[in-house]
Amino acid sequence: MAQKIIIDTDPGQDDAVAILLALASPELEVMGITAVAGNVPLSLTEVNARKIVELAGHTDIPVFAGCDRPLVRNLVTAEYVHGKTGLDGIELPAPTIPLQTEHAVQFIIDCLRKEPAGTVTLIPIGPLTNIAAAFERAPDIVERVARIVLMGGAYFEVGNVTPAAEFNIYVDPEAAKQVFASGVPITVLPLDATHQALTSREWVDAMRALPNRCGPAVASWTDFFERFDKAKYGSAGAPLHDPCAIAWLIRPELFEGKDINVEIETKGEFTAGMTVADWWGVTDRPANALFIRM
Repeated sequence: MAQKIIIDTDPGQDDAVAILLALASPELEVMGITAVAGNVPLSLTEVNARKIVELAGHTDIPVFAGCDRPLVRNLVTAEYVHGKTGLDGIELPAPTIPLQTEHAVQFIIDCLRKEPAGTVTLIPIGPLTNIAAAFERAPDIVERVARIVLMGGAYFEVGNVTPAAEFNIYVDPEAAKQVFASGVPITVLPLDATHQALTSREWVDAMRALPNRCGPAVASWTDFFERFDKAKYGSAGAPLHDPCAIAWLIRPELFEGKDINVEIETKGEFTAGMTVADWWGVTDRPANALFIRM
């Protein structure tokens, strides 16, 4: 039976690849896509999400707009990485499917209450604002979540937006702190893992040669995304951050990690947004996440 998932996202080229992977995987049933402000403002992320589902030919997948800013902070965006639209690299037509009128947070709540407890997995691949807001508004849904599989954080690879913090956690560390403290089983795909999932020229060329609409779009997005990562990290290709969360759901045996305690720094002068991962078990804090390292 396919796993039921909600993808919470701020597309983002790598978010787009993750969504396409999920929609193409018979192992997964996408209940809906919830947009959040992050890589670019909400007014763009919800449009981008609708463009992606139309590109994939899945116009039956509902898209909801969620929180347009972090819980308590000003929004930080990343147009310098993803371009002014968030999906620079190829121009897609304006979406024709409507944005759902229901707020994304309410959709998450309603879906978790409607489906049998323990059957819906949340896949946040952007800031955790929508998830934290849903848990705060409806505490009864927390115990109904099967698992959270998120892309975010870093430990051995340190930060990509500050020396200590990864972007998704940094944008809304208060939301991340709430989610990690919720008691829901969590799998974390941090930079430590995603920096090992690199594109290659052969892979991008193979995507471009596919006789469909999605392959060439993926090639164009990764070409655009790669120009930033090559300059920053000097790697041969671009990390496919967000698709790793979907890949773990489908093929968890490809990854290695361990159950550890992860806390989120919200007050540090230089470390706000840091995922403090107790990899070596030097504290007595209980494990609250499966932290994937490779």
